Amino acid sequence: MDQGQNKKIIIHNKSSKPDNIVEAEVRTDEECEEIERELPGFLRGFFIYLRGNVLPMTRLAYLHDIRFFFQYLVKETSLTRAEIPKDVTASEMDRVKAEDVNMFLDYCRRYRVETEKNIVVYENHNKTLARKKSSLSVMFKQLYRDGVIAENITDGFDPIRVQKASEREIKALQDDEVMVMLDAVSTGTGLTAHEKAYWEKTKKRDKAILILFLTYGLRLSELQQLNISSFNFSRGEFTIYRKRGKESLMPLNQSVTMVVEDYIHNERKDDSELLPENQDALFLSLQGRRMTQRQIRELVKKYTSIAMKTSRSAGYSPHKLRATAATSLIGRGNSIYDVAALLDHEQVTTTQLYARQRIGAKRDMVKELEWETERLETEKYAHEAENKKTE
Repeated sequence: MDQGQNKKIIIHNKSSKPDNIVEAEVRTDEECEEIERELPGFLRGFFIYLRGNVLPMTRLAYLHDIRFFFQYLVKETSLTRAEIPKDVTASEMDRVKAEDVNMFLDYCRRYRVETEKNIVVYENHNKTLARKKSSLSVMFKQLYRDGVIAENITDGFDPIRVQKASEREIKALQDDEVMVMLDAVSTGTGLTAHEKAYWEKTKKRDKAILILFLTYGLRLSELQQLNISSFNFSRGEFTIYRKRGKESLMPLNQSVTMVVEDYIHNERKDDSELLPENQDALFLSLQGRRMTQRQIRELVKKYTSIAMKTSRSAGYSPHKLRATAATSLIGRGNSIYDVAALLDHEQVTTTQLYARQRIGAKRDMVKELEWETERLETEKYAHEAENKKTE
């Protein structure tokens, strides 16, 4: 084993990014480099292209696809004599034809992986297949440019039809379902006895997570990376880091300020109880560590399943809360251009430019999403009505 693998990585961060953001990028880079070491050396130009032209997580996804393709060549075809992906030669790669790639994509629709105890069946839909095709197209084009292969075979790849956005059903919570969900996280209604035992210790944290998702339509990674230092309550704003490391200031409204401060002051562990690397993390697990994306995803599925009266496994993902924020904002009459800017939709670049001309548009929008104050007012009126009945 390489002795360097046992050494602790220390970040000397001179940028404006928080250390946890930089550390996450470093971990992604390391994972990418580990996959690259498993692949043939003639892909070096392709690796360089990915590093300079795509987002870190996109680079990682592409490399996973490419490694799987080379594993397929080794295990499922006679196109190479190699026993491991790294030993596939450039001359063998030059003999791969478009029909071989099309057969691979068809194989990816449903395939089996046998382990000692199980046979796992993987099923992929067209969106996943389209990404794999894209990964391979980029690789083969780069190999052709680098002179590794004599022909650009990508024109022969079979088309994969992916539903257009207009053809897909938008999955989002309705406003009444949002209120049911917030009532569940506030009172424990709908939770099992086992879930309620944990909820007693995390209800303020859980509510803050849901309110942030619902108000700003944050991506899962954006919320998971939030720190205490991200928030400036005196100025009424907080900072998030978007794709491509873009820093964005988001305005705080009354509901968000209320639930986040309540969590920080009345439930979150004191820094003296935490390891140094977790002291600035906003959302902590019961073990006092920064919550993982998986933990946050399971939390969201639990509460959304209560709102929709379905099983926990059928609950919505954080991305569906992003859709909920968008549909709620548009339903309240906000400009689609301003909503696109708030949610950082990359494909609406012209609308983002238009939205920037409206000073304070973000602040005006989030003022309309006072989820917690609306819930408290509804609860207050219900109590008053009940009291009148008993008088």
